[in-house]
Amino acid sequence: MSAITDPVSDYLTRIRNAQKARHAHVDIPASKLKRAMTQILMDKGYVKNYLNVDDGKQGLIRIYLKYERGGRPVIQRLTRISKPGLRHHVGAKNMPRVMNGLGVAILSTSQGVMTDKEARRAGIGGEVLAYVA
Repeated sequence: MSAITDPVSDYLTRIRNAQKARHAHVDIPASKLKRAMTQILMDKGYVKNYLNVDDGKQGLIRIYLKYERGGRPVIQRLTRISKPGLRHHVGAKNMPRVMNGLGVAILSTSQGVMTDKEARRAGIGGEVLAYVA
């Protein structure tokens, strides 16, 4: 088994693939960053719930996916912005707006992982990890 070079892209891809296959939940190898991103997804209503599962190693995050009445996934767009080869940093003044405020940008800042709105309110910039809409 090969090592994962970009854990955030792997995290987003596992969620995207599970939604396309209409799975009720998806298991993802855990890390502090992924737990923080999952908490944001839950707080903003993109996923139902999540559990931290102890597997004797690094642990797993079990994310329970959310679907609309017609079976359409709540998360329509999940895009990785900052990549290992090309980091995308923004300042507090030029914070991105996803779908004119309807979506969420997830940022890694000096004060932790937060949404674009929280970072704008705190007046800090950071690395844009992903867009969720």
